[in-house]
Amino acid sequence: MLLAFRLPREPSTPRTALWRKLRQLGAAQLLDGLVALPLDNRNREQFEWLADGILEAGGEAVIWIGRLAAPAHEAQLAERMRDSAAAAYRAVIDDAAKTHSLPPRQRRQSLARLRRELRRIRSRDHFPPPEREPAHQAVEELAALVEEPAA
Repeated sequence: MLLAFRLPREPSTPRTALWRKLRQLGAAQLLDGLVALPLDNRNREQFEWLADGILEAGGEAVIWIGRLAAPAHEAQLAERMRDSAAAAYRAVIDDAAKTHSLPPRQRRQSLARLRRELRRIRSRDHFPPPEREPAHQAVEELAALVEEPAA
């Protein structure tokens, strides 16, 4: 599914809000003003909502449902989206490892933050990378450390 859009440069707030939301959704930028997501009801609803916001901000927006002509192009697009999620999962793994050396209160706060981050990543993880499970394991290991009874 594609969202083609154009927004006025000023004010910049709608542009910034749009890019934040697209990043949260895990949309792949194909060209300037053209982004893609896998077709499903949730993504379609999100693109429709974004298109409405673009129109309200004085821009133009069109949603297209299409299929790439070559399977290789589809695989490349999926790989780009997978790589983005993998990088985010690696950051969670690194953060969880660093958190082990923190004092108990900070570990507890970091655990809550890392759990929220995993939920955010998973919501945009359309093509799960191998890093997904190790990231979940790293956070669960941290949870075991945080939640273990004091001896």
